[in-house]
Amino acid sequence: MRIRATVAAVSGALALSAFAVPAAQADGHASFRADVAKVREAASAAHGKTAFSAAADPGTPYDLNVTFSNLKIGKAYKVGTTNNVAIPVSYTLTHGADVNIKASDFETEAYLYKGSFDNPSNILFSDKGATCTATSSTVATCKGNVDVHPAYHELDNAEAGTWRAGALALAWNGEQTKSAPDFSKVGFADKGGLGSTLIQRNSQLTVDAAPEPVKKGGTLTVTGKLTRANWETRKYAGYGLQSVQLQFCKKGSHTYTTLKTIKTSSTGNLKTTVKATGSGYYRYVFAGTSTTPAVKAAADYVVVK
Repeated sequence: MRIRATVAAVSGALALSAFAVPAAQADGHASFRADVAKVREAASAAHGKTAFSAAADPGTPYDLNVTFSNLKIGKAYKVGTTNNVAIPVSYTLTHGADVNIKASDFETEAYLYKGSFDNPSNILFSDKGATCTATSSTVATCKGNVDVHPAYHELDNAEAGTWRAGALALAWNGEQTKSAPDFSKVGFADKGGLGSTLIQRNSQLTVDAAPEPVKKGGTLTVTGKLTRANWETRKYAGYGLQSVQLQFCKKGSHTYTTLKTIKTSSTGNLKTTVKATGSGYYRYVFAGTSTTPAVKAAADYVVVK
């Protein structure tokens, strides 16, 4: 089983719940996400009861003496329909002398959230948290991944684009192994707005020039298709009404020249004609958008007789 984190706004407060999602293989890191979810839920309850709050108050996590800074993350990441994507993140964790980051039940991780920090529509976590290396008695450098699993419906198509980064830390203080932990004994620190990145729907582009071979001065019909990942159906679908360049590189050269710019049909199809001036390579090139990465089709070589 896998754990997917989902956020919901209830009575002006945020609740984070974790629930199981069927998987082809068991996921040994599901418990980590579930543990994080439990503490975040308890912390959110301090600001108002939620739909996930228990009738008996399990306690509120205390403010852990930890701060986060210097978070680093790449500019953009492509996510397809099946393969997991690990997004590397590093950050500086500064803590008080009373916080033992070497404790076996101390946990920290970076995460990504969509929307505002106070009211996110979705959150992406790590599967196993970050690893921290102390640089002084109260400062550590932490490195880990935010793990994206498109095959488990963690993303909606509308969520492509900018995601913001945050980091959290948990000091369980022996409560983690209990079936009903006393959250008032658990330390929790959480900070958003530490950085941002693009999570994009992976794109694919094809090209086919015909007929082959063609007479010099003859007409070539160049077709193709621009598609991108549909995270909801887990299939690729046409990306319509997008500008795409048709480029040509003559035989013996390594430089492509743009012949024309056309738009995809509503279903992502491409079709145009050009005059054959000499043997060479034809390709379509898509410049990309904030939600969909740039892509070049594998070139099609045409012999001109």
